[in-house]
Amino acid sequence: MKITSARAWVVKTPWDNNPGAGEVREVTNRTFVFIQVDTDEGITGWGEITTYPGPVANGAIAAFVNQIGKWLVGENPEDIERIWAKIFRGMTYVGTRGATSAAISGIDIALWDIRGKALNQPVYKLLGGAVRDKIALYCHPPEPESPEHITESVKEIVASGHRAFKMDPMMHNLHVGNASFLDGEISAEAENAAMDIVAAAREAAGPDIEILIDAHGMYNVPTAIRLANQMAEWDIFWFEEPVPAESWKALKQVKEQITPLVSVGERLHTRWEFVPIFENGLADYIMPDVTWTGGITELKKIATMAEAYYVPISPHDASGPINVMSGAQVMMTVPNFYKLETSRYDLSGYDVMIDHPLDIREGDLYVTERPGIGVNLDPEWLAAHEVDIDSEFAGKDS
Repeated sequence: MKITSARAWVVKTPWDNNPGAGEVREVTNRTFVFIQVDTDEGITGWGEITTYPGPVANGAIAAFVNQIGKWLVGENPEDIERIWAKIFRGMTYVGTRGATSAAISGIDIALWDIRGKALNQPVYKLLGGAVRDKIALYCHPPEPESPEHITESVKEIVASGHRAFKMDPMMHNLHVGNASFLDGEISAEAENAAMDIVAAAREAAGPDIEILIDAHGMYNVPTAIRLANQMAEWDIFWFEEPVPAESWKALKQVKEQITPLVSVGERLHTRWEFVPIFENGLADYIMPDVTWTGGITELKKIATMAEAYYVPISPHDASGPINVMSGAQVMMTVPNFYKLETSRYDLSGYDVMIDHPLDIREGDLYVTERPGIGVNLDPEWLAAHEVDIDSEFAGKDS
């Protein structure tokens, strides 16, 4: 079998901020980046990279993948490890993490999808088989803007059967988005408003639901310490990415001075960037993203590294359906799995893109026995929603 083409699709679709079946407060657009790898035996594999900030990053990574895709024509898609290393080592002069590991991720996922389809097996069976029969999920409410807003959303999430959710109660009051970092500070007014939101969320959720707080790598050391310790009053489950990812020593300062547990990893790429995290005891949970850190191949390796340190893994898989299903396939085989991230509790918004809806019941994802990663994208839908990446520099896309 030979690869005949590998390309990226940048697509845009209407997307609302509603976590499920309740009232839709706002409809914007959402951009996704999917990867298609075709073979001379008629088997197509699907991957995903969807990244941030919106049109700029998605357009850039799509162009990167399209160039690498030309390099892969004629390769045997079954040589997954060799192709992974070919791209990784071949891009050493432009950097092996970030854009390179994201490009590898999308292609790697598609290659595993091809392998599973060729053997008529789901990917998890090719990775060693299942250690569980379902994948526990956590989800997100819409960006909380007030105690009243978060109360309504939390009640919906709890009613859906999910046992954990994540939010950033500071984001809506910041002068920058989660793709930017300036001084690492937050105003006293915004900080107090965030505490009111966390208090309301805990009251609405009750004592048994896990509340995860995402700091989006935004803060300097003293600000992160102060925020985390204040939120400890409401029994938050973890404080995620308290400081920017570039300095593990800053993370160490925070970890040593806060009460809540720490989770990091969505901005860490490949197993090598997790080495200082494990060796210095800097995370209670890790959360690599299968579409950024190196694909299915690398996520499995990182999970095994974490297992050796008895650190649970909770993949950051909150983009599109290929993202979610790829992470789930790996986590079916991982003993030290905690929960898989999803963007909302009701993922029926994906149904227009894929051939089979995701099977989510009472906060758990049930992984199909269909071959490969378990879902296929609809080529007609992709073609109808494809965007010109050269003109996508305006709007509110995420």
